[in-house]
Amino acid sequence: MGLFEQKNQKTPLADRIRPQSLEDFVGQEELVDKNGLIRRAIKAGEIQSMIFWGPPGTGKTTLAHIIAKIKDYKFISFSAVLSGVNDVRRVIKEAKFYRAQGKQTILFVDEIHRFNKAQQDAFLHCVEDGTIILIGATTENPSFAVISPLLSRTTTYVFKSLGEQGILKIIDRALEFKQGLLEYHPQIDKSTKEYLARVTDGDARVALNILEFATLTAPLKNGKRGITLSAIKKAIQESPLLYDKKGEEHYNLISAFIKSMRGSDPDASLYWLARMIESGEDPLFIVRRMVIFAAEDIGNADPQALVLATSCKSAIEFVGMPEGFLPLSQTVGYLATAPKSNTALTSYKEALKDVKEHGSLPVPLHLRNPVTPLMRKIGYGKEYKYPHNRKDVQLNAPTQENYLPEKIKGSKYYTSSNSGFEQEIKKRMKKNETTD
Repeated sequence: MGLFEQKNQKTPLADRIRPQSLEDFVGQEELVDKNGLIRRAIKAGEIQSMIFWGPPGTGKTTLAHIIAKIKDYKFISFSAVLSGVNDVRRVIKEAKFYRAQGKQTILFVDEIHRFNKAQQDAFLHCVEDGTIILIGATTENPSFAVISPLLSRTTTYVFKSLGEQGILKIIDRALEFKQGLLEYHPQIDKSTKEYLARVTDGDARVALNILEFATLTAPLKNGKRGITLSAIKKAIQESPLLYDKKGEEHYNLISAFIKSMRGSDPDASLYWLARMIESGEDPLFIVRRMVIFAAEDIGNADPQALVLATSCKSAIEFVGMPEGFLPLSQTVGYLATAPKSNTALTSYKEALKDVKEHGSLPVPLHLRNPVTPLMRKIGYGKEYKYPHNRKDVQLNAPTQENYLPEKIKGSKYYTSSNSGFEQEIKKRMKKNETTD
């Protein structure tokens, strides 16, 4: 059958040109090159149940097919979106039949993360006793998406997005292979192919779908179809970037965004901001994290940061999107370049230690508000010294009053760094300690 398995022309292009050997497989070199983990496992005859974790269109399904073909195993595939426990049981029964005939079965489950606990539990025994070799494909982190007992019985392999060169190689195969698009005699220049490879985020399936649509809708001239850059852009129709607002990429991008601001890199911060906005992230989610950041990572080193971040929230609610990117961009630039201090976090944690260690210590009587005669009689508020009555020192200077429970009297939690305005706060504290 040559380089690719022959497929019905009506099947999707990605399926028609699916490679049938490791030599023709594109990407995931750490797994399939001559020293790759999976190639070595195949050679050693040690094929065990696996989880393939990675972005869409990176070859998870294709590699599962190739493994089955090399080992001459029965290949059964179904989608977790469309299948339930009854389907799993039916497949297991089928696998037992083939095993009795001396043939091993690979059960490939696409989007295995969509199976609930009960559905995943149904695999455990047959994976354990070797009735099936399970290969589950997922775009979600298996640590959260796959139950622990199943994870412990499988090996997880991480798939990476295909680079532009890998996508270009796959595009060329589609154009040159007779089961692909060769019969349409497509004409496409190098720069247009490079554009397609660049904008499809390493997803081969997306790239092939766009290429096929552009080819089929291109005008026929002299028996050939010219695929222009504008045709590719029209086919894309502003296809959304790789981003799942409920998946791991959501957390990866916000993590990169926060770390870039914490590292005082406004350029990287703005890049990650633009990535999230263009991918359809909720701007209020972004600004909530910015408000937290302003308090946690800047704090009193620049008190204006929290003011600006909360003002940004109001501006976004008032202006809306798409113009809301302007207050977001302004605020991100300010937060990224502001002096940094995490004393709001560290000071609170120090106080929290005593709360957890000592429990609910009683409030000293002199700090309690005597709102009834009985409370006053038993000592509530007695000997409380009202700070505004002190005429001899500044009001920001500590008094001789003890404001902590007796058991932790004298404890120190609040600290000031040498960053930004906290230098001034530190001077005040030092001066007040001297005065006191």
